[in-house]
Amino acid sequence: MKFRNKLIAFLKLVFPSTTPEVVLFFAFLTAYGVLGSMIAVNYRIIFDNRIPWDAYFSFDNRAIVMTGGGFERHPLANYFFDVIRMAGREFSGGQYNDDFRLFLAWCSALTVSLSMIQIYKYLRTIVGLPVYLCLFLVVFFSLFSTSLLLSFTPETYTYTLFLLILFNYYAALKIREDKKIPTAALALATVSIGGLTITNAAKVFVPVLLEKGLFRSWRKILNAFVRSLTAVGVFVILYLSRLNFDIERIFTKTAAQYDKFSNPKVTPFWDMAVSWFWGGNILFPGFVIRDYHNAKGFEYKALFMDVYNGSLPYVFCGLLFILFVLGCVRNFRNSLVQILMLSFLVDVVIHIVLKFGLHTSYIYGGHFIFAVPLILGWLLCSFRENRTGLMSVLSVLILLFVFLAINNGVRMKEFFYFLEAYYK
Repeated sequence: MKFRNKLIAFLKLVFPSTTPEVVLFFAFLTAYGVLGSMIAVNYRIIFDNRIPWDAYFSFDNRAIVMTGGGFERHPLANYFFDVIRMAGREFSGGQYNDDFRLFLAWCSALTVSLSMIQIYKYLRTIVGLPVYLCLFLVVFFSLFSTSLLLSFTPETYTYTLFLLILFNYYAALKIREDKKIPTAALALATVSIGGLTITNAAKVFVPVLLEKGLFRSWRKILNAFVRSLTAVGVFVILYLSRLNFDIERIFTKTAAQYDKFSNPKVTPFWDMAVSWFWGGNILFPGFVIRDYHNAKGFEYKALFMDVYNGSLPYVFCGLLFILFVLGCVRNFRNSLVQILMLSFLVDVVIHIVLKFGLHTSYIYGGHFIFAVPLILGWLLCSFRENRTGLMSVLSVLILLFVFLAINNGVRMKEFFYFLEAYYK
């Protein structure tokens, strides 16, 4: 009976469990599914066995699907994508054809749709916003460039987005009830989230630091340390077993990857931070096309994001950033907001301070951009006793929503022009 109750609780946690959630889920699944199906059936960009990486926006679709990516950044992703690939081949009759691409696209559509439900659950259950505000913020987030791209892209970021939002919601439930996060949950989150992208493993332990009364008792500190050490130990053993415990390979490969992806580019630092790290994961900039080839001489066109051209996109990014910071400031003492802030800060350090992958940081949004609708939710919540303030913030958000919908709609149309020209 205890196991049955835990299973039911888990299913309610992960999947839609109320009427609004079910309706919202199927609405997103239909929209994203149609988008992904159009791309998968009519174009070969989602998966082309001749193109290992960078067909669009530096996503490594083929490399990820076939191998799980490099072990130094995606230590356990190969096991996950082995299952995805084998299931896809069963669906396609063993061929890497349009049916295979269709399967991959629907896996992504399903995962991102579930991510939207997790955002809704958090806003409704944890923040306590009314349904109409929850729906507004979820639809707002669904139009982010990250959400649109990951809805048909078979990449680690697609699944990391879902897992990170799910864990944040789960951790918020525990902390709100003044409960500890169990060792098994920490281990499972570390293996799944850190296994897909190793730097995200650190975010699993942020909620542990903010458990109630942690630093007021040595017993609680020791308990948290043991739980965290056990979770890390499980992850490390699985990671090293994949490499036959060759630790030197990890440091050598990691150093090479950092050197490769942190070199400064021609684009000014501030513009990379604004146009790609912050804005590129929300509001599509313009696109540029470059000539690429694989190691065997096959030539293809690759699409990348340019910096913003014109003042309006920068105004959009600035206003949204101000609202984001305001949400952090007005809820600074809230431990649940502190979790989101610290998790977001991890990526700021990696991409802004250390400059790792800053020149293509528009692909990393699945690791952190979900914090935006959640922080905005807390911002709206902070004005619940101030109707004037609430309507002012909501008015700005509605204007940003309209601009986002128009801009990203136009850019997606341009994306289809690119597909029609080079990936028919």
